[in-house]
Amino acid sequence: MRYLVFLVAILMSSLVAAQNWEDRQVFGTSDMPPLRILSSTDTSFFAPIIEDFIATSPNTSVEYLVAGTVGLDQLFRARPDQFDIVISSAMDLQLKLANDGFSSAVVNVDHPEWAQWHNRLFAVTSEPAAIVLNRQAFNDLLVPSSRQDLIQLMRDHPKRFQGRVGTYDVRQSGLGYLFATQDARATETYWRLTEVMGRVGAKLYCCSGQMIDDLRSGDLVMAYNVLGSYAQAEAEASDDLMVILPSEFPTTMMRTTLVSVAAPDPQRAKSFVRHLLKLQAVGDPRIFPLPPLAGSQDYQTQRTIGLDPALMTYLDKMKREAFIREWEDAIVQVD
Repeated sequence: MRYLVFLVAILMSSLVAAQNWEDRQVFGTSDMPPLRILSSTDTSFFAPIIEDFIATSPNTSVEYLVAGTVGLDQLFRARPDQFDIVISSAMDLQLKLANDGFSSAVVNVDHPEWAQWHNRLFAVTSEPAAIVLNRQAFNDLLVPSSRQDLIQLMRDHPKRFQGRVGTYDVRQSGLGYLFATQDARATETYWRLTEVMGRVGAKLYCCSGQMIDDLRSGDLVMAYNVLGSYAQAEAEASDDLMVILPSEFPTTMMRTTLVSVAAPDPQRAKSFVRHLLKLQAVGDPRIFPLPPLAGSQDYQTQRTIGLDPALMTYLDKMKREAFIREWEDAIVQVD
């Protein structure tokens, strides 16, 4: 029996090592094993944060591993002992990890109560979902400011938008599923919008980066529920894109971090989280290039998704299956 357990452990370690990461980078040098961070956030956003941490922590190295939100959750649940820290935009999956006992408490931190969960999960950003347009494609069209405007545009110009509208595939993307369920809870317009996107043959994506690439190339003219922080960073570097927050309300998520309950190096992991929270509070964009947490008043007005048990409602197996069936009926149009 012990031999079998040993073989399973070796096999799982090999699977983690062989994972096809979206990105993998090692920062710093050390004679100790690196701090392992499993994240859904592009490396470019976290590189200055990691480098600042290493500058204050001699003999430290960090291995930063990037995966999609759903794969990240599955991988971490299978081997929590392989990672020190988890960072993800899928708040609901993160909260369930913490609720299921996969995170370790980090105490004595100065952080808003509404932006944490029992000292075991910490929000570090406020990031709205955005409408993103290819600017050139809208030279002769009214620029939409709301979800209803999007519906009207696609109804009035179906040929213009046919096959050139993008959104998340909620079956593959944890963040896409989070945005969709929260939209559906907040407004009935979401289902009308999803149906109209289906009628024009919306393209479905796993992640914001791919939607943004296709918007810049002109393959898409419009995308809905794109992660605003990524889109804004691209828009500031190029005139090709226009980023719009829906005027009714932007659905705003908070990127969260936790320390693994089985972290190989729990003390350094907690030191990193404390450092991350301090950088977030200062909000220097040179070191913390992500949008910092909104103030408590903005938290309410921006319809920020809260870290509370209701967030896990749509993770229930039956509710998830029912939601995805309804979404498929709306978005997948059969001639």
